[in-house]
Order: sequence, then C-alpha cells, then structure tokens
Amino acid sequence: MEKAILGGGCFWCLDAAFSQLAGVEAVVSGYCGGHIDNPDYRQVCSGNSGHVEVVEVRYDPAKIAYATLLQVFFTVHDPTTLNRQGHDVGSQYASVIFHLDDNQRQVAEQTIAELSREQVFDAPIVTRLEPAARFHPAETHHQNYYAQNPQQSYCQAVISPKLTKMRRRFSHLLQN
Repeated sequence: MEKAILGGGCFWCLDAAFSQLAGVEAVVSGYCGGHIDNPDYRQVCSGNSGHVEVVEVRYDPAKIAYATLLQVFFTVHDPTTLNRQGHDVGSQYASVIFHLDDNQRQVAEQTIAELSREQVFDAPIVTRLEPAARFHPAETHHQNYYAQNPQQSYCQAVISPKLTKMRRRFSHLLQN
C-alpha cells in the first residue's frame, strides 16, 4: 500500500473522486503543510494556519499508478487558479502535490511538464510541489462527505459535475 497527498480545492471533491477508483483502498480528508499542530477546520479556513485542505489517498500501486492518480487529480480541479477553486477562495484551497519521495516528485514534475507542453489548460499550471509535511486527518463529519450528503446543494452544484467529468474520462478506472 502506498500513499499520495493531494490538495486541489475543497477536500470533499477530491475524496468523492478518488474513492471511486479501483485500486484506491482508502481516502482520508485532512490538512497538510501548515505550522499548527492538530489543526481544526476553523483554523484551516481562517487561512492563518498555513494548511491546505488535502486528501491522503491510500492505493495499491499494482492496481493503479501514481501517475494515473495525478491524471485524475488534474481532471477534477483547476490547477491554473492560485489559492482558489470556483467560489472557494483562500490559501487552504491551493493546488498542491505533497510528494512523499523523490519518485513522486519526479512523476509530478513530468506530469505537469506534459500537461503544459500539450497546453491542456488555457493558463499556466500553478500547482505547487512540496515535500510532504505531517498529514492531519480532518474531523469525522468531513470524511466521505459526498457519499453521505449527495443531495446537499454544494455537492450537487460543485462536486457532481466534477465527478461526471472524471467518470467520462476515466470510466475504465472505476470500481465495479
């Protein structure tokens, strides 16, 4: 089992997407990159803790590659907006790949270079690459949020369209 730590806006969106992939064993919403021990949602949302909303994706590399996880990551969020995803604004919504080793850093660099070369996005990618800091799991009510609240307005307006896009592009990767 390996881990990836990714921040791309609201962690509810990333959790919902990665949870549907074959080879992903668990997704935990949380916080990474800040300077406060054991931050809570309010501290992170204040923008003063330095943390980013992230997901820790636990996956089987024999079933899904890290590079494939990054392709999904770049599909379900806009990596060209600094500290923002739609109406979610603030440093806690940054696009960040927290790499756990040199291999993850190299794969992330290659992925970003390829997407930039292919001009997949209309603006430059601003996704940060940073060595993984301590991961802090978010509060229980943030875990598996979309699956538990699919009719909630944020889920319908923001998460569902991202999932539709991801399912179309990566239907071959979805769990049965």
